[in-house]
Amino acid sequence: MELGDTYESKFFVNQDDVIKFAEVTGDNNPIHLDDEIASKSIFKKKIVHGFLAGSVFSRVFGTEWPGTGTLYLKQEMKFLAPVFTDNLYIAKFKVEEIKDKNRAIISTRLEDEKSKNLVILGEAVVIFT
Repeated sequence: MELGDTYESKFFVNQDDVIKFAEVTGDNNPIHLDDEIASKSIFKKKIVHGFLAGSVFSRVFGTEWPGTGTLYLKQEMKFLAPVFTDNLYIAKFKVEEIKDKNRAIISTRLEDEKSKNLVILGEAVVIFT
C-alpha cells in the first residue's frame, strides 16, 4: 500500500440483509422494515441502515484490500443520502497518508453506481501488513 493507491469494490444489499441486520443489532426502526411507514417518510420507501451500508468498508479492508491481517482502527462516516435495497453501489478508497510504514489514512466513499450520487463520505485509519 502506497500513497495515492486506490481501490474499488461493488456493494449490493437486499431486504433479507436488512432484516438480518435489524435482528442482529436490534435496530427495528420501521423506516428499514415497513413499506407503509417508510412510504410516508421523506424517502418514500424503505432505506438500508447506515451502518449496514458502511459495513462495506470493513469487508474490503479485512478481506480484499489490503486484506487479511489488516487492523481497522477508526472510521468516520457522513451519511449524505439514503441507500436503498437492490441498487448497486461502488465503494471507493484512496490512500491519503502513510504513517509509521504500515499505518494508513484512507478516504472512503460509497456511490450509487447508476446516478453517481455520493451516499457516504468518510475516512478510515488502518494498520496493514
